[in-house]
Amino acid sequence: MNDKVATRDAYGKTLQKLAPKNPNIIVLDADCSSSTRTSWLAKECPQQFFNFGIAEANMIGAAAGLATCNKIVFTSTFAIFGSARCFEQIRDSVCWPNLNVKIVVTHAGLSVGEDGASHQAIEDISLIRTLPNITIIVPADGIETEKVIAKAAETYGPFYIRLGRAKFPIILSKDYKFQIGKAVTLREGCDATIIANGLMISESIKAAEILEKKGISVRIINMSTIKPIDKEAIIKAAKETGAIITAEEHTILGGLGGAVAEVLVENFPVPMKRIGVADFFGFSATPDELLEYFHMTGQDIAQAVKETIDKK
Repeated sequence: MNDKVATRDAYGKTLQKLAPKNPNIIVLDADCSSSTRTSWLAKECPQQFFNFGIAEANMIGAAAGLATCNKIVFTSTFAIFGSARCFEQIRDSVCWPNLNVKIVVTHAGLSVGEDGASHQAIEDISLIRTLPNITIIVPADGIETEKVIAKAAETYGPFYIRLGRAKFPIILSKDYKFQIGKAVTLREGCDATIIANGLMISESIKAAEILEKKGISVRIINMSTIKPIDKEAIIKAAKETGAIITAEEHTILGGLGGAVAEVLVENFPVPMKRIGVADFFGFSATPDELLEYFHMTGQDIAQAVKETIDKK
């Protein structure tokens, strides 16, 4: 995990590859293009890029209109604006009519860091997950981001793809094949399972390495697709390891942890612990300081695994 790439950078580079080959790809931004990296595409294919200024809801409405004209529309802004500020438009203009709009947000979660609580979107997945017809994906690293964006471009329907500002460790190999709705086991284990996505994959790997030295075998599952969630992988892990821990850079209310808990309680209940932001707002600090404050580091995950195993 030495190499690090920001998932937003992988997004920008992937658009540069895809858009010139497909004139139906249209990219919209809300005055954040240098940060979301859509500006990279804008320089190469200006005819396929539109900047809507600080008018995110209008951007989503326009995206819906373009989608009705057989365009593949990517919209981008910061996660806090692309979810909460645009919720009504996403609901009524994109999801209800089931249009081909890809909402790709960056600067999600606590790792926005010093920008503080106003810009730390930690509830966006909870909001969007309530909407029918939409696919929600949180890539583990830059490699998965590239695969996800390419898959979204060729798959009809609404997508919400959540990317970060900070550089994430590279976890997956270049030949990795992404499938919508399919989890990937990154590490086998028999005593407990950590289900994570995004930045928290690397912290989960740290936890597994800590626990391995203590004789505890932990399975790690990359659940990058939150909706539709891979129920089979969750139930299988519960049956085979008997304890589930979720780790997400998001509130524990309604996100990955909530989705996994719903599957478990209806199919195969086992002891479970959710690692994430426990019903608080964030604050201005470095990403590392925030993960430590909210007990979301590899060491914290390792402790949660031990406590959950004790309940088996």
